[in-house]
Amino acid sequence: MDALPMDEHRLKELLGQFQGRSILVLGDVMLDRFIWGNVTRISPEAPVPVVQVQRESAYPGGAANVARNLLPFASNVTVVGVLGPGIMGDLLRENFEKEGLSTGHLVVDESYETIVKTRVVARSQQVVRIDRERPHAVSAAVAAEIETRIASCLPSMDAVIIEDYAKGLLGQPLVDAVIAQANAAGVPVTVDPNPKNPIAWRRVAAVKPNRLEAFQAAGLQDVGFGEDLANDPLIQELGKRLHDLWECDHLLITLSEHGLVLLSRGKPVWHSPPRAQEVYDVSGAGDTAIALFTLALCSGATPQEAAHLANHAGSIVVGKVGTATITPEELTKAVRRDYLQRQEGG
Repeated sequence: MDALPMDEHRLKELLGQFQGRSILVLGDVMLDRFIWGNVTRISPEAPVPVVQVQRESAYPGGAANVARNLLPFASNVTVVGVLGPGIMGDLLRENFEKEGLSTGHLVVDESYETIVKTRVVARSQQVVRIDRERPHAVSAAVAAEIETRIASCLPSMDAVIIEDYAKGLLGQPLVDAVIAQANAAGVPVTVDPNPKNPIAWRRVAAVKPNRLEAFQAAGLQDVGFGEDLANDPLIQELGKRLHDLWECDHLLITLSEHGLVLLSRGKPVWHSPPRAQEVYDVSGAGDTAIALFTLALCSGATPQEAAHLANHAGSIVVGKVGTATITPEELTKAVRRDYLQRQEGG
């Protein structure tokens, strides 16, 4: 049960700490493109809607979306990733700059195709998504360059977030090297994993799978939960298997309509129920959650406080359409509302 009524004073303390933090984000970067329009008829050529385009937009996505979520809160956000040559790579760089993200640690791989996800959205509903990608492992030379870039950044970092979309950047040797470097520097590492890329995430501070990813990694069948998630036997077995697999300090498992659970090694399961008022688009919610959880954790928050804020942040972003981010003002409003509601509820 989530018995943590964070008040506005405590949140203000943490937000003040956030401002002085430097976070490094490593992972698969991509370009999120959106074509926005309206549907007024069905095509005479095939039973598909005809979208009248009104506008287009683009944002840095994938691991870069984690960084976008950190920008309103932290003083310094560094992204390390790979992109390809050509127009789409240039467009991704341009969008990094528009968002205020540095491109200084983006490595160009001549054999790589910049990943682009194009979503056609009509009246707030996604009609189709078009993916442009050719996932493959990066070369040893590119991996070595990435390792060098990270080593140069680590001394000034407060935390590292590894965001895995299984597109080819993250292999076991690179991951092992980065975690070893971070541990030697006393910098905590958090991970957003992908079961399609079976990395051994060992000796990290936290791993944040979603429900599907957690069950796939644990090799368990998802047969549903009971009403009391904090004492649910399936959750407990899930946590045991994942702790054994990943050897991490904390597991943060996002459960969509069930909120999230935090499983800290040697501690009882802690459940934070869902906060979302309305759900429009779940894309990017995991990025927001790992961003705020990590930032809070390295800013002096307890693991429960960090999970509490991650849940609120994810709940805010699913109420927006597209690859969205949140602001400190939105987070403050959500925490204040939650605190008052729970005070009134006794």
